Amino acid sequence: MSLASSVLLAVNKLFPLPVHPFNLANDGKMTYTEWQFQKGEQTIQFFLPYHSQQQMFTGKTVLDIGCGGGGKTCYYATFAPNEIIGIDIVPHYAEEGNAFARAKGLADVARFMTADASAMPFAANTFDTIIMNDAMEHVANPEATLAECFRVLKPGGHLYINFPPYYHPYGAHLSDAIGIPWVHSLFSEKTLIEAYKRLVEPLPDGKERISFRISRNERGEEYFSYINRMTIARFRRIQQAIAYPAVYEREVPLRRPLAGLAKLPGLREYLVKMVVCVYQKT
Repeated sequence: MSLASSVLLAVNKLFPLPVHPFNLANDGKMTYTEWQFQKGEQTIQFFLPYHSQQQMFTGKTVLDIGCGGGGKTCYYATFAPNEIIGIDIVPHYAEEGNAFARAKGLADVARFMTADASAMPFAANTFDTIIMNDAMEHVANPEATLAECFRVLKPGGHLYINFPPYYHPYGAHLSDAIGIPWVHSLFSEKTLIEAYKRLVEPLPDGKERISFRISRNERGEEYFSYINRMTIARFRRIQQAIAYPAVYEREVPLRRPLAGLAKLPGLREYLVKMVVCVYQKT
């Protein structure tokens, strides 16, 4: 093990881990899907100043991109959409989501399927509402994904996007094992991978976590494939190519007292908790 990894592991012992659904599931406290369902209101809180839950979902045909285990999708389904479909690129999530919908009595409204958001198996002008909650930072091809969203969105329909930028304190999405805030700004990716693997390998789902987050590139080098390093600056550049202007935008600071600092160019990427954007296909 490298010296840098040893230092990271030693420092990590000083920081408590944030609550994480993977660890709750391992401890037998709550499944990932049930955790998503219970956190459903939080997933859309950033849109509520613009639209209510009823405006977003009631009587609508809805698509949830990056649905994970389907818990948040089923929460949205409690607001009486005509239909809601959750898609995720991870195959086993479709089975878990459909089982959860049946358990919650929502199977007549909610269904789940495995699909790539950059090449969706839906006809044009299908959905009234598309929601991408904590998904923009994960999709492999964000530009193609957004183009697909507008293709399958009905005229007049809304696309809701929110995501934590890459330099958020836990923007590396490793907080199931590493509690150090901004750790990805302090250590190299190689060091992070080595330390993360050392921490999760002994866990019951350790191999699954590693395969979920880490892949190899064409040179055989390991990298975090679970995230695309979506910064605020990168997202703003992508926005410039979108044909429809945003109808609602926010950059939510980590804490209210940090709001002023979160607007400064040198600190913005590090102090913004959530980027929020709503589009309407006109």
